[in-house]
Amino acid sequence: MAVAPDTAADLVYQIFDLQRAVRCIATANVRGQDTGVALQGVLRFVGEGEARATTLAEKLGVSTPVLSRHITELEEQGFVVRRQDPDDGRAQLVALTASGAEKLRHIEERRTAVLQDYLRDWSEEDAGSTAQTLQKLTESLKKSARAKTAGTTTTP
Repeated sequence: MAVAPDTAADLVYQIFDLQRAVRCIATANVRGQDTGVALQGVLRFVGEGEARATTLAEKLGVSTPVLSRHITELEEQGFVVRRQDPDDGRAQLVALTASGAEKLRHIEERRTAVLQDYLRDWSEEDAGSTAQTLQKLTESLKKSARAKTAGTTTTP
């Protein structure tokens, strides 16, 4: 069953509207902190486990030089460390330090508390259902992007 063009257009609009709202909330909540929204995003992905900088750049959708600047800043703050990749001496692996893990925990706790406050008139069922729908949407988009990147196409 295909999604109608009007429905797809509305979904695109709603996704961009959600992105703007999340960006506004995130920006408001990082004022006065030592890590901005971009650095927090890098911390989150590094927090998933040690990885090559190129892999992190792909996940974040940024160029390697941009990510390198972010990693340098996080390294100067003591939140991440770099080491040479034992499988490829030309590459570097990036990992959280203990301080970085604590910072990430604090950021996620704060984000959770802020969202709980903003959604105080939502039911647990509404929030859970929305989370499941967003996860399904995200996975569908990731699969489509991976297929396109790999050069594969599917026909109906």
